Amino acid sequence: MKIKTHKLVQCAVLAALCFITFTYLQIKVPVPGGDFTSIHFGNVFLVLAALLLGGLYGGLAGAIGMTIADIMDPVYIMVAPKTFVLKLCIGLIVGAIAHKSKKINESNDNKYILKWAVIASCAGMLFNVFADPLVGYFYKLYVLGQPQQIASALAKISAGVTFFNAVVTVIVANILYMAVRPVLKRSHLLD
Repeated sequence: MKIKTHKLVQCAVLAALCFITFTYLQIKVPVPGGDFTSIHFGNVFLVLAALLLGGLYGGLAGAIGMTIADIMDPVYIMVAPKTFVLKLCIGLIVGAIAHKSKKINESNDNKYILKWAVIASCAGMLFNVFADPLVGYFYKLYVLGQPQQIASALAKISAGVTFFNAVVTVIVANILYMAVRPVLKRSHLLD
């Protein structure tokens, strides 16, 4: 019971960090049709959450934090359902590789931990680089009813911005992970 409470609290803190960094540390990039995409740091804390807490709790932290941010921003409110699903998937992918497959929390070998944390992060962000523009295209086209030309242009621009966000996320999330992991391990806050 105590471990579950710790994970829920950590999940809530990381969800708040996802919300804050997406909301306040973002640069909106205008695209055709009066829409926007953004350079942001919300995914950093999503990936960090998945590395620290595992896929489910990490994915939920990112999905909840960034979906609430979308709901509170008139520019992104209509894509909130897409955000929830994609961010949850990113967390599940990172957690599956890092924890289910390679069990990084059971290792004390920092090279092994860093290697698999980076690989897991890259896998989650690679999924995002392809899924975000692709799902965004179909979501804009079929759910929101935007013209095909606008949905296509947005997907192309979104792919570039998402790639930039992914590179920054992998670097920053792993630096943060390797910095906070030993402290949390000593405090018995990692499983």
